[in-house]
Amino acid sequence: MRRDVVVLRTSITVTAAVLAAVATLAACGPVQMGSAAIVGSQGISAATLTREVANLQTAYKASKGAIQLQFPASQTPQQVLGWLVRFRIRRQMAARNDITVTRADSQRALAAIAAQARQNRVTLAELAVANGLPPDLLPALGEYQAIEVALVRKLDGGTLPTTQSGLHDLGVKFDREQCLAAKSLAIRVNPQFGRVDYGQLSIIPAALTLSAPEGGVPTPSPSPQLTPAC
Repeated sequence: MRRDVVVLRTSITVTAAVLAAVATLAACGPVQMGSAAIVGSQGISAATLTREVANLQTAYKASKGAIQLQFPASQTPQQVLGWLVRFRIRRQMAARNDITVTRADSQRALAAIAAQARQNRVTLAELAVANGLPPDLLPALGEYQAIEVALVRKLDGGTLPTTQSGLHDLGVKFDREQCLAAKSLAIRVNPQFGRVDYGQLSIIPAALTLSAPEGGVPTPSPSPQLTPAC
């Protein structure tokens, strides 16, 4: 089960690691003018993306170098858009599985992530910024994580497996639910901002390039998964 965060990387997950039916970006239908992406029947406007990118950049600059980005600064729009898309996918997972989370559930989930961050001597906001999540979207992250907790509980029948094989099987079930939710949303991304990598549930540049965190050594980008595997 992909638990993309705490290292917030594709999900900030229950453990310490979380985070569309299209063949390829070129095969997608046209994206509605003014949209950065279309997820299901709803668009993510370019204006929304621009605003959230600005929020992230403001928080990063305010850290005065204390935060080390876990992605190339040039890919900030893709990182932010990736989170906006993941949030939509996670809500679709909840809808498909008749899961409802309360504000209290979301706050507890966010508090758990904050506790993990403190163990690494960083604040929740710093962790978010390092992983491309604007701090103002932290409430959405809490909901995202709460849905994951609820779905895992539903899939495992209320008892988390204690064996590696059991955990693996649970992970496979969770990943399949995530894949089916993403596929059902028929995600389309404006080529200006990139394309979907379903392997990581991330938005990557339209053209593959060398990538590395700031200060790091560039390494070849892995081959993206451009279609859902389910």
